[in-house]
Amino acid sequence: MPLEGLAAVPCASVTLASFSPQAALPSPTTAVWQLGPLPVRAYAICIIVGILVACLVTEYRLRRRGVAPGAVLDIAVWAVPAGIIGARIYHVLTSPEKYFGAGGDPMKVFAVWEGGLGIWGAVAGGALGAWIAARQLGIPLTVVADALAPGLPLAQAIGRFGNWFNNELFGDRTTLPWGLEVHRMDPDNPGHALRDDTGQPILEPGLYHPTFAYEALWNVGVAALVFLLDRKLRLGRGRAFALYVMGYTAGRFWIEMMRTDEANTILGVRLNVWTAGLVFLGALIYFLRVRGPREYVIPLTATAVPAAAPSGSDVSQVDLSAREATPRAAAPDGYRVVDEEQFRVYRETGVAPEAPVTADAGDTPIRDGAADEAARDDEPAREDEPARADDRAGAGGTGPADRES
Repeated sequence: MPLEGLAAVPCASVTLASFSPQAALPSPTTAVWQLGPLPVRAYAICIIVGILVACLVTEYRLRRRGVAPGAVLDIAVWAVPAGIIGARIYHVLTSPEKYFGAGGDPMKVFAVWEGGLGIWGAVAGGALGAWIAARQLGIPLTVVADALAPGLPLAQAIGRFGNWFNNELFGDRTTLPWGLEVHRMDPDNPGHALRDDTGQPILEPGLYHPTFAYEALWNVGVAALVFLLDRKLRLGRGRAFALYVMGYTAGRFWIEMMRTDEANTILGVRLNVWTAGLVFLGALIYFLRVRGPREYVIPLTATAVPAAAPSGSDVSQVDLSAREATPRAAAPDGYRVVDEEQFRVYRETGVAPEAPVTADAGDTPIRDGAADEAARDDEPAREDEPARADDRAGAGGTGPADRES
C-alpha cells in the first residue's frame, strides 16, 4: 500500500519507565513543625502515641490479672526512660563511626531528637526498667511482660510511621503498585524536603519498597496472633511475651534484608539480621522449655477468712455491691500469685485462698506463715478456744497455719 499523501502523526517516546506504575504511597515533605520556638517532630509524636497505646492495652490486661488500677503508670515511669536510653546505647554501639569516627561528633550521642534508636536496646532497657518497677510494686515481672505482649507490637507499628515522615528506612527500587515516593531531605533544614528552583520538592528517582509499612503491618499481625493464642492457650510465666518476640523477630529478619540504609555487617549480612535470628532462637527456647498456667495476683492483705455473719444469722458473705460503690482503695503493698480458679473465687466472694508458707517462685511475694502464726499467738485467748499453744504442742504442731493450702 503506498504511503504517499499520509500525514505524519507525532508519537510520544516509549520507555520502560512508561510502564512503571504510579506511586501508591507518597511521602510527606515535612517532618518537623515549629510551634513558636518549639519544634514539633512527627517521629516523636508517633513514638508517644505508640507508648500511650501500649500503656492502655497493658493497663487493661493487668487489671484482668488482679493488679490495681494505675499500676501501668508506675511501670512506665521506669520502663519508658530506660527503654529510650537502651535504644540509644544500642544505636551508638552498633554505629560508632557516626559519633567517634573521622568527622564524627561525640556530642551527637545525646541528640536523640535527630533519630537513631535501636529496638533491641529499647526492649532490653525497657525490660530492666519494668523489672525495677515490678519489684517496687510487688508484681512478678512475668505478669507484667505477658500483659504487655500484645501492646508492644502495636506501639512499634505506630512508631514506624515516624520513619515515613522522615523519608527513611525504605527498601530497594521496585515497580510494584505500592511503591513509595521518597523525597530528598534538606541537610541544612532537617525535617524538610529539599526543593528545586521552582519551590517543588525533589524526589529520589524511581519508587522504593516501603519497608516501614511492611513492618507496621507485620507488627499488627503479631499483636493479633499474641492476643488470640494467649486467649486460647492461657499462656503464663512470660510465654506470651516470648511469643511476641518470636513473631517480631521473624518479620524483622526478612524486612531488615530489604532495607538499603547504611548498617554495619558481619560476613556481609546486616548486624540486625544476626540479632533478629539470635533473639528468635532465645525466645523459642524459652517458650518451649518454660511451662506453667497463667498467673493472677491478689493483694498480700487479702484475707482468707470470710466476713463474720450478723448475730442470729447463719449466712456469711461479703457485700460486693458495697465494695464496688466505695472509692477504690490505695494500691496494695504487694501481691501474691494465685491460679485462675483461686482468682475467680476471690473476685466472686472476696475470700482469698490461704497463703502458702513457702514458694518456689524467685520473685513472687509470699506471706510469711510464721509471722501470721506469731501474730495469732499474741491475740488473747477466747473462751471457746482454750490453750491453743498447748493443743498445738500436744498435736505435734498441726495448727491451722501449719496445714498446706
